[in-house]
This record gives sequence, C-alpha cells and structure tokens, in this order.
Amino acid sequence: MRHLKRTAKLGRTGEHRNAMLANLVCSLIRHKRIETTLAKARAARPVAEKMVTLGKRGTIHSRRLVVARLRYADRKMHATKKEAAAFRSQDIVRILFEEIAPAMKERQGGYTRIIKKQQRRGDAAPLAILEWVDAVTPAAVPAAEAAPAATAADAK
Repeated sequence: MRHLKRTAKLGRTGEHRNAMLANLVCSLIRHKRIETTLAKARAARPVAEKMVTLGKRGTIHSRRLVVARLRYADRKMHATKKEAAAFRSQDIVRILFEEIAPAMKERQGGYTRIIKKQQRRGDAAPLAILEWVDAVTPAAVPAAEAAPAATAADAK
C-alpha cells in the first residue's frame, strides 16, 4: 500500500525521475513557463518552490544546494559531463538568485501556478502549463517602437 507516500513515480526509476524533474525546473527557470503533462507539472512544482526558497536565502550554502539538486541539466553542449553540469547549473543558479528570487521576496510561498489545458491529441494525456505566479519577464519592447525600425529597414 502507498499510504502517506507522496512522491509520484511517473513510471520511472528514482534516478530518471530526479533527472527529469531537475530538467523541468531548469526549463522553468530559464523560460519562465513550460508546457508539460499535468502529472509532471504537479511533481515538478514542489521542487521549483524549494529552489525559490533557497534562492531567497541567498547564501553560499543555498547556492550549493541548488547546484546539487539541479546537477542533471543539459550535458550535450560540453565535452565532459562535469563541464556541462557546472556551466548549465551556474547559469540557472544566476537566473534564480538574481532575477526570480528577488521578485518573489515578498511572497511567503506559492511561487508557481498550474494552468490546466486540453488533452494531448496522440495519447489523450492531460496537459498543463507550469509558470511563475509573478511573471518575471524582461521589459517588452513596445510594438510602436519596433514597427518604424522594421519599415525603415525594408525601405532600403
């Protein structure tokens, strides 16, 4: 029986599940919003919330804990796994500690939201969007400023 067993297994081994959740959280930190299945979004949410809590502390120890938890991220771009993990984790940790955590400073919790979407067409899996509650996005360029520059370039 699974009484009081909170972890969703998601049909994966423990190592595979941890790697997948770390990748989902890295993608959430990088892109600010991800689309995935509802079960994966529900499993990734507590991991993301804990990373923000560590980011709000801002200590060296909390940085090391974040790097240790998100160590599985994108290893394809470097020759060795160690180089890839160090590069990607430091980039993600910088975004987390310098952009996301300060934006969530006033919140006591509930940093993410899950928005349910339609079912996936191929296998009817329920889809969801996992995003930050206080949208942390770079300043958008107004369309009025972007349009004259585009027309001037087209005229040449």
